[in-house]
Amino acid sequence: MVKGYWVVQVDVTDAEQFKAYLAAAPAALNKYGARFLTRAGRFENPEGTARTRNTVVEFPSYQAALDCWNSAEYQHAITLRQPAAVVNLVIIEGYDGTQPSP
Repeated sequence: MVKGYWVVQVDVTDAEQFKAYLAAAPAALNKYGARFLTRAGRFENPEGTARTRNTVVEFPSYQAALDCWNSAEYQHAITLRQPAAVVNLVIIEGYDGTQPSP
């Protein structure tokens, strides 16, 4: 089974309010086996546009990534985040196929 991922770009507009989201989101993330691969670290943006925070969250499966997003726990966290940040979020299925040869 291939993994699922959230690719998230965030501009925080109200840091104090965003703290409420950060406190609420782990309930859903832990429930669905989420693991941060990147979390608002340093980045370069050589092409296109980006937001100030970029995060990749890994889930055990694509279905778990979808279920987490749709869960009551995460939907509650979203209501706390919406007044505090602008977000782009993509839920994507991992790839387990052929890789480029050396």
